[in-house]
Amino acid sequence: MTTVDWLLADSPSSRMQARLGRWYRIFRALLRNPLAVIGGIIVLALIVIAAFAPMIATHSPIAGSLSERLMPPDAQHWMGTDELGRDIWSRIVYGARITLAIVALVAVLAAPVGLLIGAISGYFGGWTDRILMGITDIFLSMPKLILALAFVAALGPGIENAIIAIAITSWPAYARIARAETLTFRNSEFIQAVQLQGASATRVIVRHILPLCSSSMIIRVTLDMAGIILTAAGLGFLGLGAQPPLPEWGAMISRGRTFILDQWWVATMPGFAIVIVSLGFCFLGDGLRDVLDPKQGGKR
Repeated sequence: MTTVDWLLADSPSSRMQARLGRWYRIFRALLRNPLAVIGGIIVLALIVIAAFAPMIATHSPIAGSLSERLMPPDAQHWMGTDELGRDIWSRIVYGARITLAIVALVAVLAAPVGLLIGAISGYFGGWTDRILMGITDIFLSMPKLILALAFVAALGPGIENAIIAIAITSWPAYARIARAETLTFRNSEFIQAVQLQGASATRVIVRHILPLCSSSMIIRVTLDMAGIILTAAGLGFLGLGAQPPLPEWGAMISRGRTFILDQWWVATMPGFAIVIVSLGFCFLGDGLRDVLDPKQGGKR
């Protein structure tokens, strides 16, 4: 039996074989979606660039030469230089680290919190559901960027505070999805069977409900990555995110807008980076939605 036959076996002999077979089927389905493949390549390229930034960058992202300020793209400076003579290509490469860190930390902070709140709300119902969903609705009623601006203004400018602010504004959407998923199967026979065996509410939520919500959560987190990147860039553009001289893409656009008419590359190049990476996450998220949620993918 080949490895592929073992992964695609109709009757897996272990949980590990079943899980590996499921992920292998998901991977094969993604490969049949051209846009998902493009998105995956873009996201993978972002990770590789962030991991090997010192090897990929051609110059220092911070040090510059005033004698080379505002130079157009050429063989030495592939994307030109900014107003301080710093190489824009190198700053974009190192900026990938900041972008990836923001996306990863927001996902790690916001998604589990929203998932847990939504599962608790949907499982218990009653006053618990009303209170938790009331708080969630308050956050959802306000625009995410405006709310993030308010939190950053209260916490102070900086990349750490920007990550906290974005995470605070991102969890309500995950809570709503987890609650909706929980309501669909909280009265199912397998949940009742676990309850009859004496399982506590904590065990039911952690061991049975949360894993069932994971597919929808993965889809939503991937699709939200583009919004997280744009929100972080917006905070950086307003001077509330990463502070100089950190090569954050939104801050680079903010500094380059002064030269947009004559030295267009200063603001355009980081703008291209934001657009490409955002599209990559959107394409990958759409592909995951079609694979992990075939009913919703078929409605589009």
